[in-house]
Amino acid sequence: MERNGKVILITGASSGIGKSCATYLSERGLTVFGTSRYFPPANLLETNGVFYTIRMDVTSEESVNEAVQAILGRTEIDVLINNAGCALAGAIEDTSPEEALRELNTNFLGAHRVTRAVLPGMRKRRSGYIINISSLAGSIALPFQTFYSASKFALEAFTEALRMELRPFNIKVVSIQPNDYRTGLTDHRQKVVTWEHSAYPERAEKALAVTEAGERNGPSPEEIDRLVEKIINKKSPRIRYQIGPNAKAIALARWLLPPRVSEKLVMKYFRI
Repeated sequence: MERNGKVILITGASSGIGKSCATYLSERGLTVFGTSRYFPPANLLETNGVFYTIRMDVTSEESVNEAVQAILGRTEIDVLINNAGCALAGAIEDTSPEEALRELNTNFLGAHRVTRAVLPGMRKRRSGYIINISSLAGSIALPFQTFYSASKFALEAFTEALRMELRPFNIKVVSIQPNDYRTGLTDHRQKVVTWEHSAYPERAEKALAVTEAGERNGPSPEEIDRLVEKIINKKSPRIRYQIGPNAKAIALARWLLPPRVSEKLVMKYFRI
């Protein structure tokens, strides 16, 4: 395969931020492989007219390795964008360990699996970018979306540690923390099985309604696409970028305000 600028692998590219970013970067002349568990198998690498599509289930090491090897059989991977994710709503008491593990398995361990698969090639070339699409929920815990937040907090720690480990290999590791965007996540968010029988019905519904209103009324993700383009053209990108409505101010306030004040503001925002 002929290389056309950087070669980019984006997980979760069938919708939302992943699809938008894959399309944007492809239209700017970069070679983009977008993955999804809904795309054709690795041995049937196809294009949707804009970017290459390949099946990958980030919860399966076998699926991840098969897809990455199919790409590496054609070209190198210069940029990995870990974007695949899912969202679960429900009180901690109502969330089974199995439901919690499914969330963490996709949002956190999925990024770990794909990163492990692409790192040998990047290390050998002593070059590469790994961009983890996290969330502002990785800095501020969301009530009644605990395990979504937990997965993003874990992804932030993963980013920080990985960045230090890979510094000698000239591999840049970055986290992007979007606030509310119109990505379709609202329509795909799952509720815990016991949602209808919860001891927290009114507060949980209020908190979720605030989140969903922010997502539906948020901007489209094109500015995230432009930020990714900016990052992969920087020699020394920052470790973390907040983006979206009031994202930088919210993140700053989280660290500057006393915990008790911050907690009250979060509860007030979610109307609980």
